[in-house]
Amino acid sequence: MPISIGHPTAPSSAIAPGTDCTAAFRAAYENRYTWDPGFGGYQGRAVWEQDGRRVEGQFQVGADLKATVEGIDDAEIHKAVASQLWEVAIHRVRRSFEQTHGENTFTAGDTDAVGTEVIVGGKNTGDRYRIHGNVVTMVHRHIHGTVVTIFTESTTDTGAGYLSRSYTSQYADPATGAGKGGRSRFTDTFVPLGEGGPWVLSERVVEIEAHGETPAGRQVFRFELLAPLV
Repeated sequence: MPISIGHPTAPSSAIAPGTDCTAAFRAAYENRYTWDPGFGGYQGRAVWEQDGRRVEGQFQVGADLKATVEGIDDAEIHKAVASQLWEVAIHRVRRSFEQTHGENTFTAGDTDAVGTEVIVGGKNTGDRYRIHGNVVTMVHRHIHGTVVTIFTESTTDTGAGYLSRSYTSQYADPATGAGKGGRSRFTDTFVPLGEGGPWVLSERVVEIEAHGETPAGRQVFRFELLAPLV
């Protein structure tokens, strides 16, 4: 069920600025929901909706996390649906903290309404996070020559880790900080795949703010009739 993230201005457990905060960041990292190594894949019906238009097809996400979509002829919509499935799957891969962050250091910055800043040194110098309790509430990462900043506003508690429920994403130029495109707002709904099965995406609403000559937009992705691959 969705859980809103509280935003105290100065929690009693705040980490002193300038101190090592690896343990706190690791706890938040390891609290993210991931699929078990034996994940076998799933399938279902994919529905895309925008401005009164509806397109429907079928999809599979294999044990190798590769997504295939059939029955959608429009190339852009096909790519958009496949991208949502791939993006969700890639974030469910379980990697140890050492695998992902073993070459980084983590130093506490200030604590604000979003959480305590985590300043990254080492391999990924320049990246930053914020954590509140055991949740990563902000991600600021350099990826392929651009910067993406994500703020998580609420989460879904699976009982085996959290999933982001509502969050925003903004791409920007790393040199100037100027936005690349409008800010996107995501609202994700996850459900367990059968009794005790892995949690998978059943709906994603993407709302994009207007930017320059590009108007605002809203897309809905629904994944229905979900079932494990046999």
